[in-house]
Amino acid sequence: MQLLLWRHARATDGAAGMADAQRRLTARGLKQARLVAAWLRPRLPAGTLLLASPAARCVETAQALELPFAREKRLAVGASAADLIVASGWPNHEGAVLVVGHQPTLGRLASLLLCGVEQDWSIRKGGLWWLSQRSRNDVVQTRLDAVINPDMLG
Repeated sequence: MQLLLWRHARATDGAAGMADAQRRLTARGLKQARLVAAWLRPRLPAGTLLLASPAARCVETAQALELPFAREKRLAVGASAADLIVASGWPNHEGAVLVVGHQPTLGRLASLLLCGVEQDWSIRKGGLWWLSQRSRNDVVQTRLDAVINPDMLG
């Protein structure tokens, strides 16, 4: 299985009285999302399941890919690493799953999958971490295949 963790790009701080889930991407955030999407689109495995938090900033980030995606409430602000595991079907989903979500949950999930302990790892705004799991000589291995940050791309 391949699991891609994409943190939403830079968003507004939000106005007084605005719900956190309504925060939208800034102009810089839109550029970040488009840069990562342009890098990702030709590399994304066929049939990848695309899931996004229903928060506006995650939806806008996912839209930059210009591919169909599902809004998944188990990825919303405040979700746990366990919620993301269930939503993505890790490690048993056939194929690849792209999750567009939030910190600190994405970083906690990455640390849990890579070192077995949930820690507060930081994934940059607009950043993408690409993980995979395989079995080699009857040993299950989780591997970090790529880390892409918008600043690397343009």
